[in-house]
Amino acid sequence: MKTFQSWNALVKKRNALAEGGNCGFKMRQLPFMGVICTVMLFIVYRTTDYQYHKTEMETRFHPFATVKDYHLHLGKLRGLPRGIMQARSDLELRPLWSSNSQSKASATTNKNLLAMPVGIKQKDYVDDVVKKFLAANFTIILFHYDGNVDGWWDLGWGEKAIHIVAHNQTKWWFAKRFLHPDIVSVYDYIFLWDEDLGVEHFDPTRYLEIVKSEGLEISQPALDPNSTEIHHRITIRARTKKFHRRVYDLRGKTKCSNSSEGPPCTGFVEGMAPVFSRSAWYCAWHLIQNDLVHGWGVDMKLGYCAQGDRSKKVGVVDSEYIVHKGIQSLGGSGHPTMRTTMKRHGASSFDLRTEIRRQSTWELKVFKERWNQSVEEDKNWVDPFLRYQRRSKKHKRQDN
Repeated sequence: MKTFQSWNALVKKRNALAEGGNCGFKMRQLPFMGVICTVMLFIVYRTTDYQYHKTEMETRFHPFATVKDYHLHLGKLRGLPRGIMQARSDLELRPLWSSNSQSKASATTNKNLLAMPVGIKQKDYVDDVVKKFLAANFTIILFHYDGNVDGWWDLGWGEKAIHIVAHNQTKWWFAKRFLHPDIVSVYDYIFLWDEDLGVEHFDPTRYLEIVKSEGLEISQPALDPNSTEIHHRITIRARTKKFHRRVYDLRGKTKCSNSSEGPPCTGFVEGMAPVFSRSAWYCAWHLIQNDLVHGWGVDMKLGYCAQGDRSKKVGVVDSEYIVHKGIQSLGGSGHPTMRTTMKRHGASSFDLRTEIRRQSTWELKVFKERWNQSVEEDKNWVDPFLRYQRRSKKHKRQDN
């Protein structure tokens, strides 16, 4: 019995020593594990910080730049500390002096932009438009295609607008060169309008309230049915609606029904008075072709810049509508019913508007070819609206 108790005590003592040894070993492990955890956390932090700053630097440059381009730009900026770099600008006019030299530069207060191509013959129409937009705290930039700037200084707002001059250039030519997304990124919405628009029934503030509440990334005000020129039925004002996203019309060559999935039946605005959100303009600017200055065909593809389903993100606002005067001013007489002709050297006269239309038609053909070629060559690109169409058809089958 005594022998058994002694053996039992010996076993307990050995177990206690073993446990004590393990505990001691564990205690000795704790500082080591702490060091390992600290090192791992430091590595994770440095990796995350590097990725963040790399992404931040990449967004300062062309969004589709290659890795080679990114490193090339980064190399050019190595001489500057990161905090001093400003990759964006705006179109706000700044005073040459301030009453308080110690005050900081004032923040941009105008959060929306109106850009228009203008000629002196449409001065009255432009004056009406600009007054309404200035009252709504818009920044105004005018593109003078006729070279006449001095004729605008007698208007009370003349010095408040930005004036850019280039003879016989189109709205899309100006927009591509002077409305780069990095320049206009401070503005929530960009109105890229023609000059021959009547705004008696239009209020910019109420318009934007509707656009924001309905989530429209690309939009336009509806056209009064009495407008001189209407090219697509979807742009005509619906008197009983606040806004609409599609049109139903079974007449004519293009038939629009509930099953229509794209332009010009839904997801469409026309090029005369489009309004873009900041994100939509970032995309649309890249869609505009640098050398195809008339912009034909672009309106049919704007839905791809709607930041989602174009049948939901693109719309026409009915309660705030405009009148399209249909004045062919660029290369024309500046009057809706007159035509301008000129003579070549010793040759018979020709109509300028006919020549412009011929050029526009050719540019449309080129634009379509470029689009199709780009789709074919970009193997990673998937048409997002094919997915929406398949999903819509699937839901319809389930409902049936």
